[in-house]
Order: sequence, then structure tokens, then C-alpha cells
Amino acid sequence: MTHPFEIELETSLPASPEQVWEAIATGPGIDSWFMGRNELDPREGGTAAMETGGHREEAVVTAYEPGKRLATRTATREDGRFMAFEYLIEGRDGAATVLRVVHSGLLGDDWQDEYDALRRGWPFHLHTLREYLAHFPGRTAVPVFAAAPSAGRPEPEVRAALAGALSLPLPVVVGARAHGEPAGLPALDGEVVWADDERFELRTADGLYTFHHGSGLVLMFHHLFAHPAPDAAEAEAAWQRWLTGLLA
Repeated sequence: MTHPFEIELETSLPASPEQVWEAIATGPGIDSWFMGRNELDPREGGTAAMETGGHREEAVVTAYEPGKRLATRTATREDGRFMAFEYLIEGRDGAATVLRVVHSGLLGDDWQDEYDALRRGWPFHLHTLREYLAHFPGRTAVPVFAAAPSAGRPEPEVRAALAGALSLPLPVVVGARAHGEPAGLPALDGEVVWADDERFELRTADGLYTFHHGSGLVLMFHHLFAHPAPDAAEAEAAWQRWLTGLLA
């Protein structure tokens, strides 16, 4: 049985409407703050695609008004489920732009858990978008993803392992300084810019690093802005080795 849902959020961003549009309506822009590797055919009827961990999800662009409105919708599955996204941009006086996001659709039998995960996730993603526009304007990132099972370890233990490897005190709080030296990668020195019960995010001089734990998995969604751009496959493999070794 399907269940309808709708999540609506609004945020003020430190960027022009043109900069916000580039961030939400181009593949490289979306790569710089959202999940996975993204493609977007810039026209109504085009395809919007996201690939994460080898899984590709496609949607159809249902509205494309440059600088103003973007909407997409996934195909309806056999059980009736689908998801739709709408982004509305409004310029304001000064250097701020207001972005309104509406995420709606139909969820399946486990709709309550799925809805709760979406509701908790969107404020974090919009925060990451704000970090991107405020600290890395005019740049685009190489997205890096890694995942490993937590092997039945309780979440507080997993969070402690992640924090310890990054020289972070517990509890992890916004403003704490991090330092890590993952093998095969540059040293990581940064500041915690988001922390909740499921994830924390670090900002360094050349990247945004997210560590997410829950539901028996540890996930990493990183956005690397270094110049020259790092090799995505090499960086992803190195972070995967780091995470797998940490949870062994």
C-alpha cells in the first residue's frame, strides 16, 4: 500500500540566483553538494540521473525555467511509488537568494521510516549547499562515495571509531577541529560544520567530508574541491580502504 508524502523547506543562500541555479540544475553543480554523481539534460523532457555506489536512479525533467524553477519526477514503479522534486528560486535584495524545495510522491509499506529519513536528511543537504556556495564559489567538486557494513557494532561505538580516527572529541560538536591522515590521501585538517545523531560533516580548505552511520551501514559522501582535481577512482578506493579497515 502506498502513502503520499510532501516535504517543503525554504532556505536563504549567500549567492546570486544564477549561482544557485548552477548548483541545483547542472551535473557538476549537484555533484558539489548532493549525493553521488549527477547528470542533467537541461530541458523539459530531459533526463536527470544520479549514480551512487553503482546504483543509477533516473527521473524526467518536468519543468525547466533557468534561474527560476526546476522540477523532476521518477517513473512510477509497479507498486505505485514515485518521487518528485521541485526547486523554486527567488532573488532578494542584497547578496542572498531564497531557495524553496518541495519533495513529494508516494512511498511504500515502510513509508514511515523512509519518510523520517527524508525529513531528517533534507536540512543537512541544504546546509551542505550553503557551505558550498559560501566557501567554494565558482568551483565544482569531485564526488567521492564509500560504504561498509558496521558488522553489528552499536552506533555509539561506530561513531566513536570515526571520531577517534579523525582526532575528534566525543560528543562530536560543531566547531570542533579534526585531523586525519588516511593512507594514500592528503592529510585532512578541518572543522565540524554539522553534527547530528546520524552524521557529521567536516569542512577543510579544499573539501566537504560527510560521515554517516545508521541501519547497519557507514556511508561517506565527500566533495573534493582540490586543484588540480583528484582522481575520483583513486580517492574513492583509498577512502574505501580507510573505512573498511576502521570497521574491521
